[in-house]
Order: sequence, then C-alpha cells, then structure tokens
Amino acid sequence: MVFSVAIALLPFTIGILLGWLCFKRISNNKAKIGLIAIISILTLFFGSAWVIALSSSSKQPSEATRTVPSPIITSSPSSTATVMVTPKQELHKVIKVIDGDTINVDLNGKTETIRMIGIDSPESVDPRKPVQCFAIEASNKAKEVLTGKNVSLEADPTQGERDKYNRLLRFVFLEDGTNFNKFMISEGYAHEYTYQSNPYTYQTEFKQAESSARENKKGLWADNACVTPTSTPTIKIVLTTAPVPTKTTQVVQPTQSSTSTSGSGGGGSYTCDCSKSCTAIFSCEEAYYQLNTCGCSARDGDSDGVPCESLCR
Repeated sequence: MVFSVAIALLPFTIGILLGWLCFKRISNNKAKIGLIAIISILTLFFGSAWVIALSSSSKQPSEATRTVPSPIITSSPSSTATVMVTPKQELHKVIKVIDGDTINVDLNGKTETIRMIGIDSPESVDPRKPVQCFAIEASNKAKEVLTGKNVSLEADPTQGERDKYNRLLRFVFLEDGTNFNKFMISEGYAHEYTYQSNPYTYQTEFKQAESSARENKKGLWADNACVTPTSTPTIKIVLTTAPVPTKTTQVVQPTQSSTSTSGSGGGGSYTCDCSKSCTAIFSCEEAYYQLNTCGCSARDGDSDGVPCESLCR
C-alpha cells in the first residue's frame, strides 16, 4: 500500500525538486516565478495522468500476472451425461403397458396415454393391421420392464405436445436413469423412428443404438426372428367322389326277320307298336325290335342305344 502511494506521488515529488532547484539557482525573481509556474502546471498534468494510469493498471492485471479462473466442474463427464438423460422430474406410476412404444401412466390423478418419442415397435394391438413380426416379444419386454414401475417423463419441444391421437409425446426414463426408449432400440425390440424428418433430442444416440442392434443381430434383427417355418404339414386328401359306373351296352339283335309283321309276344314275330310302353314289352329282343326296326325312339329315353333298360340291363 505504501509503495503504491509513493509511486503515485513520484511526478509531484519530481516537480517540487525541479521548482526548488530553479528557486535556488535563478536570481531574477520574475524568471523564478514564471519557471515555477510552468513546472507546477506540468507537474499537475503529468502527475494526474500518472495517477490515472496507475489506477487503470491496478484494475486490469498484466498478462504475466493475470490468472484465468478454472471452470467449475460439478460432476465427471459420465455423470454429466447421466444428468442429461435423467431429468429430475416427478415420477409417475405405469398403469398399463399397451405395446412396445405406448403406455398408460397416472399423471397427477389422470390416466394419460404416452407415445414414446423416437421409436416404433412392431404393431401388436392395431386393429387395422395384422400382428407384425416380433410384436409380441416387444410388448412382453415392455411389460416385463415397466409394469407397476415408476417412470419420469421428458417432453421435446421440437416434437409437439401430443400426436393426432391425443397421446402425450414423451421420452420415458426408469428410476435408475435408463432411457427406456433407447433401451428398446438397443435390444432390438423397436426401430428408430423420426417423425416427418423432424430431428429430436436423442436422435443421434437412437440411430447409433439401432446400428449396433443390427450389427449384433439382436431381437428383430436376428436371422431367424421373422422367418416362417418352412416345413409343410402332411395333408391327406380323401377323394369323396364315387366311381363312375361303366356302362356295358348289350346289343341284342332280334332273331326275327325285319319283315315279320306279326307273331306272338313270347317268341314268335313282333308287331311294330310305338305306343307300347316298356312295361308292356315282354323281352329285350322285342324292345330292340321296337327301337331298331320300328324306329320307336321313345324306348331309348337317354339315347344310349339301349332300349327299355329295365329289361336289357
């Protein structure tokens, strides 16, 4: 402190000494007064400038003596990353797991449906779609991890508050800080999903998680995850169609001359009579006579060449 004051008064001290020397050496009084006045003015001017310069330098230390304050580190890099992915938010009870990317939670006494941001698990409950490959496994894993548990929720302002189905859009974190959205992708239970090419907070991490799951063939990326069994069950085909009977056509030529015009019905000659029905004809020979000789086509109703089939079969 004393040294600083002495430095500050140095110009004034020099001015006083110069004035005293001039007073002793110059005999002319007018010259003395004039010179002392000039020295006084210069002393005040340079002294004031000197004091101001010293004051500024005391507030702004030199580069050699300046110390740069170290940044305040409150946690290690790993713990910092954990803080980033583990929002200190209120915990909410999981009421129901709907599928691999959708759950119901108790949000301040109200049941809300949460659609997880950044992932898309195979569909298992959408009535518009069939159950997709690995959907049951993804749903079961979500139920295993989340059922009855407490979770914290993190919104993403880039994704909006709700989707078109009025579901809250959130990242879901377990109590130990695990990002459940990322966990499902990492283990192969879901795809990374970017809605309308709109980047979200953890997009880079999620894409890397999917690449890792693909490379390690986890979950739905496994070689046999979605392969339909190739073995075909043996099917016995029973033919119920009855066999078609083979028709045997018996051609019996009448033994009587075609010129015969009369005779008895038992073995003599036959008389053409197309009005006779098959029940009135006594033998197959007579039936053929009526058909072939007399041209009584009515005797062959199915046109197979066999008359009165009740007689000629």
